Amino acid sequence: MSYNTKNYTEQGGEKTVIGGELVIEEGAKVTGLPVLENQPASTAATVEDLVTDFNALLIKLKATGIMVEDTP
Repeated sequence: MSYNTKNYTEQGGEKTVIGGELVIEEGAKVTGLPVLENQPASTAATVEDLVTDFNALLIKLKATGIMVEDTP
């Protein structure tokens, strides 16, 4: 009998592959993911100030690895 599974843990347990659907039930906890520092709600009154606030958010996303850095 052969098995074909989309979700599996490789021998030794160092790597788990999810090829199917991953369901996280209510009350479950996921650890080890990056956490961003707080980005306060914008109070910008001008477009220029809004751009500054938005760029601050982009910097935080890139610093934690959630978004890739700009290429030179």
